[in-house]
Amino acid sequence: MKKTPEILEIGRNTIRIEIEALQAVLAAINDDFAATVEAIFVGSGRLIVTGIGKSAIIGQKIVATMNSTGSPAIFMHAADAIHGDLGMVQPDDLVLCISKSGDTPEIKVLVPLVKSMGNALIAMTGNVNSSLGQAADYLLYTPIKEEADPNNLAPTASTTAQLALGDAVAMALLAKKGFTESDFARFHPGGTLGKQLYLRVIDLAMHHQKPEVAEDASLKSIIVEMTSKRLGITAVLNEANELVGVITDGDLRRMLEHQNELGNIQASQIMTKNPKTIEAQDLAVEALLLMKQMNLNQLVVMTGKEYVGIIHLQDLIKEGLV
Repeated sequence: MKKTPEILEIGRNTIRIEIEALQAVLAAINDDFAATVEAIFVGSGRLIVTGIGKSAIIGQKIVATMNSTGSPAIFMHAADAIHGDLGMVQPDDLVLCISKSGDTPEIKVLVPLVKSMGNALIAMTGNVNSSLGQAADYLLYTPIKEEADPNNLAPTASTTAQLALGDAVAMALLAKKGFTESDFARFHPGGTLGKQLYLRVIDLAMHHQKPEVAEDASLKSIIVEMTSKRLGITAVLNEANELVGVITDGDLRRMLEHQNELGNIQASQIMTKNPKTIEAQDLAVEALLLMKQMNLNQLVVMTGKEYVGIIHLQDLIKEGLV
């Protein structure tokens, strides 16, 4: 059984080798990289990404990144491609083939088939003199000196390099397309990231009843309103239906601590004036930031000067924003 110092050294050595691989890829980014990005950008078809073994797994990640950042891509396993899946490649598609050696049997069979179909071929390989490297129209070079495996066999540094280079292509395309936060939200509507970018205050506030009382409302009326709407707060409106304050559970408790005579209490006497508000069309994540900053559980929602509802911290928790 290996001792802890040896285990630590193996871990550090693995990271060191992979860092060196990334540095080599960084140095290799040149006009070929730019030409590849430009070809994908101006192309009217999709990017078909293919590979075998661990390179195929990296290819699937690259496809996922491309699709989520606005560049349509499809994964095609190299082994399945030569047994029927090649039919997914359409005339305007570009084919990105990932292979460390560029000479695996499946790749050597696939490359001439892609070329015969007339599709542009992009090679991501560590061997420019391979069958893949020589046949490619565009080259993404991954010059890997060694794998992190002591036997120099298990794909480690090479797959790290492939993944990073795929990310580099995707980010370059993102920049050329002018891909924005709004675009990102359209492709990620179900996750927390998407919700931070598209979910608005009104989307949450609209599901609640709208608690409100008049300035001269009695204590009983206030309690009934707050209890029935179950938000721990009510807005206080004047005769012109304008917001003049709010009453929270905390306001009621503080009032009870200092008042003995409760019969003539009115809303205007216990409300908090100039309450914190947020616009209905603001992002929900902005409401969360304001609540944290002000140590609040609720915010009054407004559309201009019109009171439209309440957003509660629990709404944001349920949506996974907290």
